Amino acid sequence: MFLMNAWYVAAWAADVKHALMPLTILGERVALYRGEDGEAVALEDACPHRKLPLSMGRLCGDHVECGYHGLTFDASGACVRAPATGRIPRGAKVRSYPLAERYGLLWIWMGDPQRADPRAIVEIDEWGDPSWGINRGDAMTVDCHYLYVTDNLLDPSHVAWVHQSSFGNAACEAEPLDTVVADNGVTVSRWMRNVEVAPFYAQFVRFDGNCDRKQHYEVRFPSHAIIKAIFAPAGTGTDLGAAHPDVFLMNSYNFMTPVDDSRTRYYWFQTRNFSPNDDDISRRFDEDVRHAFEEDRAVLAAVHRGMRDKRTPNIDLAIDLGPLRFRRALAKMIEEENGLAATPC
Repeated sequence: MFLMNAWYVAAWAADVKHALMPLTILGERVALYRGEDGEAVALEDACPHRKLPLSMGRLCGDHVECGYHGLTFDASGACVRAPATGRIPRGAKVRSYPLAERYGLLWIWMGDPQRADPRAIVEIDEWGDPSWGINRGDAMTVDCHYLYVTDNLLDPSHVAWVHQSSFGNAACEAEPLDTVVADNGVTVSRWMRNVEVAPFYAQFVRFDGNCDRKQHYEVRFPSHAIIKAIFAPAGTGTDLGAAHPDVFLMNSYNFMTPVDDSRTRYYWFQTRNFSPNDDDISRRFDEDVRHAFEEDRAVLAAVHRGMRDKRTPNIDLAIDLGPLRFRRALAKMIEEENGLAATPC
């Protein structure tokens, strides 16, 4: 069901303190905390004695003490104290997960720790570029399987109906889509020529009149999406050569972490090629983007329930090509990781 050998976002880095923070990631219980030196730690959230969550215990300096009988574990997961027994029992250890901090996020590796290479975390070229503004984003839990979220983020067409007051308008209804499958994921994109600027973007573009708009929806394995919005004055939109001086660029970075098979933790932030130090614009971005994502959340939770409880078969549409190819490729990766026959996601 899940690709284990991959980086997932565990939390916003600023939310992890010198306190035990219980999470469920890919169906596994994890306890996060920072040691006294500020380094983040992730341990299996289950004492090996009777599996009481370690997060119900307490931090003693850099160590975690179980709240049942006092077994105490260091950042590597090794038991360093067993006061109720007088000696450390065999098998008294818990799993420790590799972590990395990048882009204000704390990333966790749930698979083989020997394969945990932080260089595999998505690269964001404009991060740290003083000419780009950043909306620091937010997080929410979506009550659906994570692949319904990746479906949504490989579907530019849905904005015409789900986000009519923000990201979408009639121009998004019927323009054909280009689908590209690569080793690291799937991209669905299209140019829409000489169309009206959608409501959310109209407040920010630096030109008047119609636009050439590109929707670039890219989801990388296992569940990380890069959504690029490009708006240029009508007749000037291009993928070749220099962009128009007034081009509007917004890149939305979206990271989905499965909680289990029916809940997804969704983290995001946006970058923009204008007003890098304007806090008011960042606030407006945050408010409007959160409103649009709440629309997605309502739809996706209903889709999950509908597909779970269906009494008649569902159908696929031509616009589902990108999501279906992503699912097939990911299923093959999970199959190869597990050495099992492929199971449809």
